[in-house]
Amino acid sequence: MQLVRQKEKLIMKRSRSGVPEPRGGQGPGRHRPVCAVLAALLVAAVCSGCASGAGGRLDDGDELRARPAAGPPGGPGQWAGQGGAPAGARENARFSPAVRAALAKKWGLGRPPLIAPPPPAVKPHITTREGFEVKGGDDSLPPVFTTVPTKDRIVFLTMDDGAEKDPELLQMMDELDIPYSAFLSDYLVRDSYGYFLEMQRLGVGLNNHTLNHRYLPGLSYAEQKREICDQQAIIEEQYGPRPTLFRPPYGSYNGDTLRIAKSCGIKAVPLWNAEAFPDRMEWREADQDLHPGDIILTHFRGRKDWGGSMADLVRAVMKTITDKGYAVARLEDYV
Repeated sequence: MQLVRQKEKLIMKRSRSGVPEPRGGQGPGRHRPVCAVLAALLVAAVCSGCASGAGGRLDDGDELRARPAAGPPGGPGQWAGQGGAPAGARENARFSPAVRAALAKKWGLGRPPLIAPPPPAVKPHITTREGFEVKGGDDSLPPVFTTVPTKDRIVFLTMDDGAEKDPELLQMMDELDIPYSAFLSDYLVRDSYGYFLEMQRLGVGLNNHTLNHRYLPGLSYAEQKREICDQQAIIEEQYGPRPTLFRPPYGSYNGDTLRIAKSCGIKAVPLWNAEAFPDRMEWREADQDLHPGDIILTHFRGRKDWGGSMADLVRAVMKTITDKGYAVARLEDYV
């Protein structure tokens, strides 16, 4: 619980005495002030809630845990560093209910996000979704899919491109402990590598979305290879790990795309089953609903593009996810 208490104190410190926010491209930064009322609420919440966390148990209670579609809820487990996540990830799951409620209120959520169960010890076997196969493809190619096989009521939040570098997003997702995965195009992020380095430090997986976001089936083999494999090399150079996940722009690909992706280290091609905007959701399935393991797509966009901030987007998509009884899990823990 020591790590959890330290983070509670950090959040209270942010709330009491604000400091400047980071600017895109300048790496790790700090955050703007919030109202003193929230600080008092957080202090009270910690005083009333921390003691109940002794013995390593989660404090939120079963009512805050997303349950499997069938069967009993997952046990509390050990959250920090589990399933390949960076050390310290998911520690907010141990916060007292009052602290989590205060953070949800701070960021404009009606209630705290549900807590995903621990990821499986063995990742599920994923195959290409029916209808998404390529001509001449085989089982050795990276699978293309829109949903991860699971019975748990979890979904996966993914963000594409990298056009908007909103420092508020980093703070919001960190304080609410909402996992997400980024699929980056270098032409949009090359002037702000530091912003995404801070995102990575906070536990976000940085994945491949090509150099220039071109329509891959319209390119030659050599052009596709440059778009995919050169982006692999840039992410490895800037951030360390070489991506194993790749999302083709517009969700469009052909056999060459998958063969090239495989040749430079890609293991899987997650597409999406729903797309989130600040004012709506768009669905792939006829039932217009979420399903266990669905991948949700959104984009790094701001007011210029869709009339809302990244925080507005997160508030809207989290309302849908939480109201439907789902938690957000980390894609890289399952794929």
